[in-house]
Amino acid sequence: MSRTPNQAAGDTLTRTRTEAKTASPPQYRVLLLNDDYTTWDFVLYVLMRYFRKDLAEAQRITRDVHQQGVGLAGIYPFEVAETKAEQVNRAARQEGHPFRATLEPD
Repeated sequence: MSRTPNQAAGDTLTRTRTEAKTASPPQYRVLLLNDDYTTWDFVLYVLMRYFRKDLAEAQRITRDVHQQGVGLAGIYPFEVAETKAEQVNRAARQEGHPFRATLEPD
């Protein structure tokens, strides 16, 4: 290895190693929006089917949707959140419900 002009013979050469830290992907909240027509049972079904919630958790979130107008179904990386929202919206359309899921950054 050659010496730099300011490096004397016998000096120790120090190398710095930098490690790239992987940032976790941005997270998105999947929100379920209330409407005046979608049934309680359909919201329960969506939460249990697409978000793998147990009955008690699905009932709590469904109560939030109906009483507060919105319920948090889960927080996921963008691609997962987008897929889940699309699944909910497609299922609602197929069943004739105006029910919707949306995303927002966490």
